[in-house]
Amino acid sequence: DRDPPDHSPRSDRAPRIYTRTGDAGFSSTFTGERRPKGDRIFEALGATDELSSAIGLAGEFSSEKGHVFVDQLHKVQCMLQDVGSNIATPLSSAREAHLKRTSFSEKPVVELEQWIDSYTQQLPPLRAFILPSGGKSSAALHFSRAVCRRAERCVVPLVQAGEADPNVAKYLNRLSDYLFVLARYAAMKEGKEEKIYIKPEP
Repeated sequence: DRDPPDHSPRSDRAPRIYTRTGDAGFSSTFTGERRPKGDRIFEALGATDELSSAIGLAGEFSSEKGHVFVDQLHKVQCMLQDVGSNIATPLSSAREAHLKRTSFSEKPVVELEQWIDSYTQQLPPLRAFILPSGGKSSAALHFSRAVCRRAERCVVPLVQAGEADPNVAKYLNRLSDYLFVLARYAAMKEGKEEKIYIKPEP
């Protein structure tokens, strides 16, 4: 909804954060299309933005505990900006210049898989259903995982409709696995107990 800030000589004030261009319930894609804010593209963008915010919170908790994976979380947040760029560029209206700027490769997916394998090798075997728990870092990472699953559910229809790159959906799929493994790793490193599911007695 934001127009470019006014940097002309007559403007001696900071640029406005609001533009009023979305007041009627429409917003623009990167390709310049105006679509309703309820469009599935903006649903997916919103979920991805929420995911980055959740990961940011998890990163702050993890940083306070001195976890070495905080830099990875920051890199993931940067990748989510690229995910958003791809989502905001529907292939049905994208020109070649748009596609070059917002393409999304499989390389970040492979990197996540390498991280997952590395942490999994250090974890005890999973023998029960884990509830979101294990301290603030772990619980925040579990929350991020749940948001990631929702973002993935929003993106999959776009991929199936040929509007977004399949690697974007793959990345979100793998990212939820990474966040789950990382939550367990954080609990282990902090010496926190992971709560498991216990079936209530009838």
